[in-house]
Amino acid sequence: MSEEQENLLIDSKEYLKSGIHIGTKFKTKYMANFIYKTRPDGLSVLNLKKIDERVKLAANFLSNYSPEEILIVCRRENGWKALKVLSKITGMKVIAGRYPPGILTNPNLATFIEPRVIMVCDPWPDKNAVDDARRVGVPIIALCDTNNQSNNVDLVVPCNNKGKKSVGLVFYLIAREYLHTKGDLKSNEELSVPIDDFVEE
Repeated sequence: MSEEQENLLIDSKEYLKSGIHIGTKFKTKYMANFIYKTRPDGLSVLNLKKIDERVKLAANFLSNYSPEEILIVCRRENGWKALKVLSKITGMKVIAGRYPPGILTNPNLATFIEPRVIMVCDPWPDKNAVDDARRVGVPIIALCDTNNQSNNVDLVVPCNNKGKKSVGLVFYLIAREYLHTKGDLKSNEELSVPIDDFVEE
C-alpha cells in the first residue's frame, strides 16, 4: 500500500475524506470500468487508483495548451468557487453558471471564443457546451459520475461530480499538476492556495 500511496497525487485519506469515490445508485455501461464495487446500500464506489490516473492524465493533456486556450464550464453551483480560484491561479478561462449559447460556434457574437480544449464538470448539465465543442471539433474532458453517459467525451475523469469537496479537490489537483508540468511550480511544491479555498462553504 505504501508504494501505491507514493504514486498517488495526494494521500488516499484526502481522497476518501472528500468522498471523491462515492458514486450514485445508477451506473451506465460507459462507467462500468471505473467502478470498484457496489455497496450494500446500492451506491457504486469508484476505483481510487483510476480516479488518480485520470486526474493526472487530464492535467498532462491540459498542459499541452496555454491557459487562454483552455475553457472549463460548470453549470452546477458545487464547482463555482473551485473554478474561480483555478482561473485566478492558472489563467484558464472558466464559465461558472449558465453556458451562453453560441460562444464557440457563432463568430458574430461579441463573446465568441475559440478554445482548443474544453473541460466540463458534468456532461449532463453542461451538455450545451459539450455539443458546441463537438460541433467545432474541440477535445472534451469531463468529470463523470457512475450515472453519466460519456459517449461524447474524449477523456473521462471518473469522480463524484456532485459533491463540493470532491469537485474542489479535483480542480485543486488539476491546477497544481498543470502548474507543475508547465514549470510554474517546482515538482514538490504545493499551491499557494490551500485545498479548502477550492471548496464551496
